[in-house]
Order: sequence, then structure tokens, then C-alpha cells
Amino acid sequence: MLVTGAKLITLLLERQGVEVVAGIPGGSVLPLYDALTSSTIRHILVRHEQAAGFLAQGFSRSRGIPGVCIATSGPGAMNLLTAVADAHADSIPLVAITGQVNSYLIGTDAFQEVDTFGLSFPIAKHSMMVKTPEELLVAIPRAFSLALSGRPGPVLIDIPRDVQTAQIEVNELPEPGRKVFGPENFNMPEAVLDKSVDEAVELLCSAKRPVLFAGGGAANDEASSLILKLVENYSIPVVTSLMGIGVIPFDNKFNFGMVGMHGTPVANRAMHDSDLILACGVRFDDRATGIIREFCPNARIIHIDIDAAEVNKIYRTQVSLIGDSGDVLARILERLSSSEKKAAQTPERTKWFLFLEEQKMAYIRGLRREPGNPNDFIASLPDSAEKGGCSRENLLVTTDVGQHQMWAAQSYPVFRPRQFMTSGSLGTMGFGLPVAIGAAIANPGKRVICISGDGSIMMNIQELATLRENDLNVTVILLDNGALGMVRQQQEFLYNKNYSASIYESAPDVLRVAEGFGIESIEAGSKDWEKKAFGKKGPCFVRFYVDQKENVFPFVPAGKPNIDPILG
Repeated sequence: MLVTGAKLITLLLERQGVEVVAGIPGGSVLPLYDALTSSTIRHILVRHEQAAGFLAQGFSRSRGIPGVCIATSGPGAMNLLTAVADAHADSIPLVAITGQVNSYLIGTDAFQEVDTFGLSFPIAKHSMMVKTPEELLVAIPRAFSLALSGRPGPVLIDIPRDVQTAQIEVNELPEPGRKVFGPENFNMPEAVLDKSVDEAVELLCSAKRPVLFAGGGAANDEASSLILKLVENYSIPVVTSLMGIGVIPFDNKFNFGMVGMHGTPVANRAMHDSDLILACGVRFDDRATGIIREFCPNARIIHIDIDAAEVNKIYRTQVSLIGDSGDVLARILERLSSSEKKAAQTPERTKWFLFLEEQKMAYIRGLRREPGNPNDFIASLPDSAEKGGCSRENLLVTTDVGQHQMWAAQSYPVFRPRQFMTSGSLGTMGFGLPVAIGAAIANPGKRVICISGDGSIMMNIQELATLRENDLNVTVILLDNGALGMVRQQQEFLYNKNYSASIYESAPDVLRVAEGFGIESIEAGSKDWEKKAFGKKGPCFVRFYVDQKENVFPFVPAGKPNIDPILG
């Protein structure tokens, strides 16, 4: 068949199973948009290209499949790159297609010409510049394979306009790109992996104070189920990074919470006092570790990660296991079950677990319970949803970045992987609303709660139009304190209360703004607010006032170890 490059792109995306793409049309992608009119692919028109990338992340983070986004050349592509960088930082599979000026104009400073290919190099897993329509047959399937394989990440394909308009004779479409297990995974040779698993089992059996530290690399159903089996059979406490929330259910007795600057004191104490860390899919990033030498000073480390570059980067490990967390954990469990040694309860391990349980209960007892407390409000959202007629099992959660993000991470009861979506490493304000839109499209039977702040919501507030236009089941919960709360908090504790550019002198009436977009808006706590927020089809905008002096606790100030937090 004779097709244009643009038509070929849509055929290849359809063959890949893509049902939805997000973007904004512009000159260099108009041929592709013309081809989309005869495609089975649904296009979501966002109001800013950054939101197109985050909407695609909503697909990826909630379902584990690559989302697809489109932007035109120049400013369109530049706007998209923030979302690409965010996906790269959190290892989220994404395929970004950008238009480029005609090939013969590249390098002439043509209208809306920017070197998207070059700019994307440091912030994408892989970048491609397609120079002929024939290259599309390889580039698009390969983009999906690369996005999923090994350590997931975003792949960007830059396609000049004349490549989209050129014609090509295609006899057969290539096979779709799929997740592959090969050298790209940096997998260890089988014999080396077996030996390392034996060494890991030896350490696990002899440990008196073990801790399993779970991160985003273990936030999938397979790894999560294996972690549960491991810790319940062998009495190992679990702590998580921000990206690891949901690896173990919120109410599981082995879950001791999130580590780091705003982590639970018991989680940080567990890491500090441990004699063995089984690290699953974590990077030991600075927000988790704080002062590196004080994080786990007496622990031997077994590190499981699919990216060899992350192992021995921050801490020297005793055992390195390079591979998929689920695969490696399955091997460890099999070896433990057949081992003559016992890794289950010993008097020392029983004492260790009881010590951590006592620490956990003491912390919970010390938490204040006052009206208007944001932690309590966020913790009660599943109950509010059920009062409104929405099952808590059908809730997904996204957050923006700031104090509300940490309150949500601390208090929202997350029970499974992919239920809680937040910008971890890059910490991008404006993330929550477009990701919620993408997650709602990808999961039509669920309701998505977007927890945001009055600073973050303004970063992509224009996407309320996209939300209304698509009539999606998204409840936006705005925690309003009239400030850039996390900045204000750090200025209070670290900069002698010099509140420089962190407190708003004036603010819009966000409820009226949301109503202007056609979205029903209410105050939390008003009559029947739960039914309006959760009981009706379509979107709702809810405001919850927070005292500006309310801070996130625990809080570990810069220069202090994690075991020395301010508790409030």
C-alpha cells in the first residue's frame, strides 16, 4: 500500500495497541494530525504541551504501559520536555513524538526550529531523529521496546515535516515493539547471578536486624506479591521510598512507612539500626538518605536493581543483583525455601521486630488529632468517597508537589502498586492534574483523586478545560494555605523566618475559577460535600483550607541525620 509518512505513523501506533494520544497541533505536525482524523486512535486536546506529557504519564504510571504524546516543533517540543525529564527521573515508560521543520531547513534558524533531538539527550532514555519515512518502520516499534525494556523510561522521536508528507510503499507492517529481556536489561550472567543469590540468602539467614527497603523499581504487582511473601515468611520489616509507596499495603504489620526527610521516625530508625538492608529497586537518593554516612551506618547491603549504574553508586554493596526485582526476588525465595539454614524467627529478630512495633505505636500515639489537620483530612478521603457512594477500591490518587504531597504520602492509605502517583525525583509542580486526567482515561471504571496545593494547581490550571471537555471522573482536592507551603516551611526553619516570595499577597477564588471551566466546586465540610465530590459522574473541585502555619512533620532539616527529626 502507498501511504504518507504521517499515515504510517498512525498505522504503527495502532499496531502497537495505542488507543489514546495527547497533544496540541502545530505547523510541523499538521500532516500527522490530518492522518489522525482517519485513525482509530483517540486524540486528547490539552491546553499546554507539558500537560500532554503528563497526561501520557497518567497512562504509564497507572497501567504500566507507555503513554504517547505529540508536540509541534520549537516551543511545543520545549514545553513537552519537562514531562519527558520527569518521566526519565522516575523511570516511567513514555513515547514522545515531536514534529520538526522540513529537513532542508534544519540548521537555518527556520520558524519554530529548535534542536529537540539534541536537547532531549540528557533527559530521555533514548532519542531518535527520523530522516526518511522508511526509518519509521524501525523507529516506532523500537521506541516502545526501549521505553519498556530494562530500566523503563521516555523515548523521543523527532520527525521532520517532509518525512510526514513523503510517500512510501509498505507491503507489511513490522511486529510491535515489546518488552525484551536481554543485554539491554544489564542482566548478570546466569552463573554469576546464581552465586550472588546464594550470597544474599546467606546474609538474610544470618541477619539479626534486617530491613527490606522498597522503591519504584519494585512498584509492580509481581515484585509486590513476592515482597509480601518474603517478609511475611521471614519476618522482615519493610520501609519504602516515596516512589515505593504501595509496594506493601498501608495496613500491613510489616510496613513501617516511608523513609527520608519527611519519613516516619520508625522507618528512619529501622534503616539506621539495621545490620542488613535488602534494597529492591531503590536509588538511595538524597531525599531518602539525608546524610549518607548516617543513613544505615552499620548495615551490609544487598542491592537489587535493573540498572547496574545505580548499584554501588551511593553505597558499597556486599551483594549486587542486577536484574528485574520480581525475577531476582523469586530466585531468593526459591533458594530460601530449599536452604538448610533458617531465616525465619530467631530471638534477636523477634526482639528487633517488637522494638520497631513499639516505636511505631509510640509515634502514632503522639500524633495530634485536631480539626483541620491535613493529615487526618487526607487519611479520611476513602471514607468520604464511600459516604458519597464511591468504593475505596476504585480510587486512584495523584499529587502535585509540596506540603500536600508529603501529607498524602504520609497519610493516604495506599494498598497496591500504581494506586498512588506522584512526581518523585524531579518534583514537578503542575504534575497532578494532567496525570489525573490521563489516569482517568486509562481507567474508566475508577475515580481519580488529585491532591494539589494552591501553588501547584496554578501551574497547569488550564487543564481544567481538558477535564471538563472529556467529562472525566476526577475529584480535585485543593489544600489552600495561601502560600508556597514547602518553601515557606523551609524558610521558617532554615532562613530565620524570612518569607521571601513564598506567601501570596492576593489569590484568585479558585472555586469560581473552576466553575468558570464548567466544573462543580464545593468547600470540604459543607453539606453533602461527599456526594457532590464522589457520588456523581464527571469532575468536581473541592477546596480544603489549611492554616498557613501548618507544617509537614516529621521534618529533617538540612545537615541533620534522619534519626534527628523535628516532630512538631
